[in-house]
Amino acid sequence: MDLTVVAYVIYLLVSVGLTVWVARTLSRNGRIFLGDVLHGNEKLADAVNHLLVVGFYLVNLGFVALYLNADGAIDSPREVFEAVSAKLGVVLLVLGALHLGNVFVLNKFRRRGAMEREQVPPVAPQGWTTHGAPSVPPAGA
Repeated sequence: MDLTVVAYVIYLLVSVGLTVWVARTLSRNGRIFLGDVLHGNEKLADAVNHLLVVGFYLVNLGFVALYLNADGAIDSPREVFEAVSAKLGVVLLVLGALHLGNVFVLNKFRRRGAMEREQVPPVAPQGWTTHGAPSVPPAGA
């Protein structure tokens, strides 16, 4: 059997396995984060979580497929390991970059929502004050 084909099979099996494992891990643990970002709207958090997982699969498996081709002939078992490790390393770096990008964007949404919640006064205004003058109590007080 051609060693290039062996390298392809190993690369595909490990890449797809890692993609599925990372997607499940991110989905399971990211759901809590999304619930906070979306202010406790569980249905929306589940929907967004599912869409992110589908997008993750599409982007990552598409990249794995595009990156499948070998740079040259693989003639020894050592070259199989070198080729597979180099390809897996790039796939893992891309996975990590995509993950950090998603977390960065979602964290911005979360912070913006937290700032909006902090800007709403806990009690409705009860009157107006003027500079140097006593405050005017509300009518009927």
